[in-house]
Amino acid sequence: MARPTLRLARLGLISSGAVWAALLATDPRALAQPVTGLYVAGAGGANYLQDETVRLSPAFPGGRDRFDFGYTGLGSVGYGFGDGVRVEVEGNYRRNDLRQFLGTSFPTSAGGFQENYGAMVNALFDLDIGKSWLFPYFGVGAGYERTHLSTNYNATSLEDAQNTGGTYGNFAWQAMFGLSVPVPWVVGLSMTAEYRFFSVLSPEGFHGSAVGTEGAFGPRPFGLSRGNQVITTDYNHSVLLGLRYEFNPAPPPAPPAQPVETAPAPAPARTYLVFFDWDRADLSDRARQIIAQAAQASTRVQTTRLEVDGYTDNSAAHPGPRGVAYNQALSVRRAQAVQSELVRDGVPSSIIEIHGYGESHPLVQTAADTREPQNRRVEIMMR
Repeated sequence: MARPTLRLARLGLISSGAVWAALLATDPRALAQPVTGLYVAGAGGANYLQDETVRLSPAFPGGRDRFDFGYTGLGSVGYGFGDGVRVEVEGNYRRNDLRQFLGTSFPTSAGGFQENYGAMVNALFDLDIGKSWLFPYFGVGAGYERTHLSTNYNATSLEDAQNTGGTYGNFAWQAMFGLSVPVPWVVGLSMTAEYRFFSVLSPEGFHGSAVGTEGAFGPRPFGLSRGNQVITTDYNHSVLLGLRYEFNPAPPPAPPAQPVETAPAPAPARTYLVFFDWDRADLSDRARQIIAQAAQASTRVQTTRLEVDGYTDNSAAHPGPRGVAYNQALSVRRAQAVQSELVRDGVPSSIIEIHGYGESHPLVQTAADTREPQNRRVEIMMR
């Protein structure tokens, strides 16, 4: 009679183990959804309590309790470490009504319920599957649960009845798998849907009493008998819907940079921009990287010449007309610095043309005497 119960329990363990194994085979940082800081969550749904194997003292019969579908609810407070790992403390409640007692050949009616409530500590991992609207997660938990039982069995063809009740506490564990869907119009809020396999460690003992004659519930004289009922299996399958709110959500990814519109010019095969500090014509490490890319590209693209044009912003180290001339000379020095670096990177000097345009053709229109980084540049254009 315990085979279906064992199969379902093993299935839950195997499924959880397979998910863990798949994760360990990858780099967790590449799969993690960055939940960072404190969060709260709540969920509710349906609970299926598998048939419970019941072992009784000689005064009572053995068999199985069969329950109707019940309900469950839980709330948790947790913390995300920003790399996909979360830990949380959870409080939970489950209830299922007794439908039938299986284990006697006599027709019986049954009633009552079973409740589980307690606290768990969970460890979870959120996955990033490349979808901004869907994040799977899975985890395991352990804690302490109280089981409250109140049941009664009646043999309908005999004057025989049994009542069992009491509360028993024991350790419990659970495995879970869920899906998180961010709510776009509320930053930090996500909807969740998940499955949990939950089990209280056995045995769980309860007090019972029976009254009646020898018959449905075993040999005993007419009158009152007392004994113990022990539950040896307590396996729950829960399906829940809920909400999770993060108090410090990760910012959304920045949009891709828009290409800068240049002054009208013949369409080049490719253009590279090299930027300079104010009143400087020397190359930074980043500028040398860009020039190296342009040099490499010139060997792969059909090119007859490279045009290197230098520019400045409209501020100058020397004011007045002298400043315009100074900026004109500075733009030439910048173009010459880029030309020398291209030659060092293997570009023949014979195909390089340099020009200095000073303050003319700015990328960004500004007021007079304004230091604008985007206007202090050299453009490398392949023709």
